[in-house]
Amino acid sequence: MKKSYKCIFAIVNKGFSELAMEAAKAFGAKGGTVLNGRGTISKDAEKFFNISIQPEKEIVMILAKNDLVDNILKGLYSAVGTATQAQGIAFALPVDEVVGLNEKISERKD
Repeated sequence: MKKSYKCIFAIVNKGFSELAMEAAKAFGAKGGTVLNGRGTISKDAEKFFNISIQPEKEIVMILAKNDLVDNILKGLYSAVGTATQAQGIAFALPVDEVVGLNEKISERKD
């Protein structure tokens, strides 16, 4: 399968990955992978953006079909965006090739 998927990354404060995944599933995501991370930012940037950065992060990676990505990103913004306690950001990157998915492929009937 070529170029029909994107990988969505949602980086949220620790403890909010389940909320992020629930929001993504509401818009068609099938599942995801959660990684532990650690955020860094300068004190000047915290003051400028008027936010407090929690160093412990969770990164939710979601492989999604291209036609679902915009709605998933909007759902993530609403549920775990910068205006919430999760203080999350989300973005998507193109995926060139995918293997190992168990999607049903419709068979042609002749």
